[in-house]
Amino acid sequence: MSKILACIDASPYGTSVCEHAAWAASLLNAEVDLLHVLDRAPDAPPTDVSGSIGLGASEHLLEQLTQLDADRGRLRMERGRALLAEAERRVRDAGVSEVEVRLRHGGLVDTVHEMESEFRLVVLGKRGEHVDFAKAHLGGSVEQVVRASALPVLMATRAFKPVKRILLAFDGGPSARKAVDFLISEPRLHAFDCHVVMAGRPRDAQVHLAWLSERFSAWGGAHTVRQIDGEPEAVITDYVAANDIDLLVMGAYGHSPIRRFIVGSTTTAMIRIALLPVLLFR
Repeated sequence: MSKILACIDASPYGTSVCEHAAWAASLLNAEVDLLHVLDRAPDAPPTDVSGSIGLGASEHLLEQLTQLDADRGRLRMERGRALLAEAERRVRDAGVSEVEVRLRHGGLVDTVHEMESEFRLVVLGKRGEHVDFAKAHLGGSVEQVVRASALPVLMATRAFKPVKRILLAFDGGPSARKAVDFLISEPRLHAFDCHVVMAGRPRDAQVHLAWLSERFSAWGGAHTVRQIDGEPEAVITDYVAANDIDLLVMGAYGHSPIRRFIVGSTTTAMIRIALLPVLLFR
């Protein structure tokens, strides 16, 4: 049985990550592993402060600071266990019977990279708990995981919505073709209404469209393939709104402006589209 890695933190996306992971597990007949990573909090002082407070500081003060650091670490461990326990309850309540919890120290990006050989898919919220929600950008760790992981990454929105219609934004690049192969290879995905859109007129567009037609001849389910003139950001945004799309699937990298649009973008168009979950492929 394949496995899904769901990254849990204290952000408002926690519940949604659990629900998206459970939904993906039902489609892929997969187990779910819940991961919470204990990295150093942004406002935490360094463990060794003896050099910064001077040689004349009392031994008692150093002991107090060391104890404070230890207490902070213990509290963060307890919070991490509580987050994972609640996440496990939510995933099991959603119908997943095989659930494992993992509490790790380090950085999220490195931890996911080290563990990815065990998994088929990573699920995480669009923003982490330390991101300023008043600013229109992705969480830094989210972008880094997308760049570093060879696995597909499902970016969860703040609220889960049952998926009925899928939009695959296709530019002909290797990662977009990987997304096509993933959709076609999963029989349970064939029940969805799949829309495939090529925005603009990329180089060798007709060759790419012919490849799509051949690949989707084995789909067996409802699907639409279209080439629409215009800038990718506007085309995708308009298509999502006009066709009540529930899930956006695309390559994280490609040969068109879609690459800028997804990875590292801070544009208003990106925020509009990311209001629905996005499944990214490298």
